[in-house]
Amino acid sequence: MSFHFNIKVLLARALSDLRIGFPVALQKDASIIAVLPIENASSDRIEEFLNSGESELVLTKRRASKLKARVYDKSIARIALPNQVKVSWVRALGDPSLDLQIPLKGPLTSKRGGDDTLQELSLELTRKARLLPAVLAKPTTQEVVQSAHLSLLNCNAFNESWQDPAHLTMVSKANIPLHESIQSTIYLFRETYAGEEHCAVVFGNPSPSQPVLIRHHSACFTGDVLGSLKCDCRQQLNLGISEIMKEGHGVLLYVNQEGRGIGLINKIRAYSLQDQGFDTVEANHRLGFEDDERDFRLGSEILHLLGFHTVRILTNNPLKVKILEEEGIKVVQRLPVIVKANKFNAEYLAIKAKKSGHLL
Repeated sequence: MSFHFNIKVLLARALSDLRIGFPVALQKDASIIAVLPIENASSDRIEEFLNSGESELVLTKRRASKLKARVYDKSIARIALPNQVKVSWVRALGDPSLDLQIPLKGPLTSKRGGDDTLQELSLELTRKARLLPAVLAKPTTQEVVQSAHLSLLNCNAFNESWQDPAHLTMVSKANIPLHESIQSTIYLFRETYAGEEHCAVVFGNPSPSQPVLIRHHSACFTGDVLGSLKCDCRQQLNLGISEIMKEGHGVLLYVNQEGRGIGLINKIRAYSLQDQGFDTVEANHRLGFEDDERDFRLGSEILHLLGFHTVRILTNNPLKVKILEEEGIKVVQRLPVIVKANKFNAEYLAIKAKKSGHLL
């Protein structure tokens, strides 16, 4: 029996392999590289990778700059590895939680010149897999790919699919009582690529022909569920639901992009760095991420699938408005979400306004 594996299936398999610390292969024209995630690959696997050919360490420019490594490429740095390098040293370069344990890691030599497309793609994949964006990479062959049973992604096909915003499917829905007099229905959506699940709650019976009031909310386990005082997420969520219920109808978009899109584990890593004195943006950069890794197109996709194309949005983030409009959702009004600061999140809110452009 034979199966046809299209790029979306191959991508899903590659992300799964990365999450369990298994290498994947990337191809552009005749060039093929194997990449291994630093975060969750076993020490034995890293050792084997290092001893089976010339490898390089690929980091984001954010992480590289924190390590004082030169960045010659647009968004990444390719670090040349010395002979007989230790696994612990390689891990420390990719994982900032080890910075204090292994502070002396340089000087580092960055490679320059040549095509870095595949290396850049490798970090895109690790981010999508919610891993630290740091990999070992080395040239390989089609024979090795086949004998090692590696997932192989073609760069050209991957880029075309990756930029396609239409990758959500509505998979289930049910009524869910959240208010005595307002009906509410929850809709669940699944990403084709990574299997991430997102939801929307439709309150009342909003008309698709009229601007619908929405709250575009990113999941926050520590805030929404535990009630953490470190952020304002739970307050914003409750206020958004309250305003929708006052109106009698509307939509809550609850998108599974924890920690501004870096995932819960990396978010807690960022919290640990904040305990060391870094602000929320600096912590993300030290981990190797950008200020905000969320894909706000997901919210617009959900709205399109639900049949809503004109909205009034409860948000302090102008980027959400911008992306919605770029994706064909007309925003007729932005309504601020005003919450009180406390001694634990006052600095966080100030940084969101200063560095992330939130209108607080």
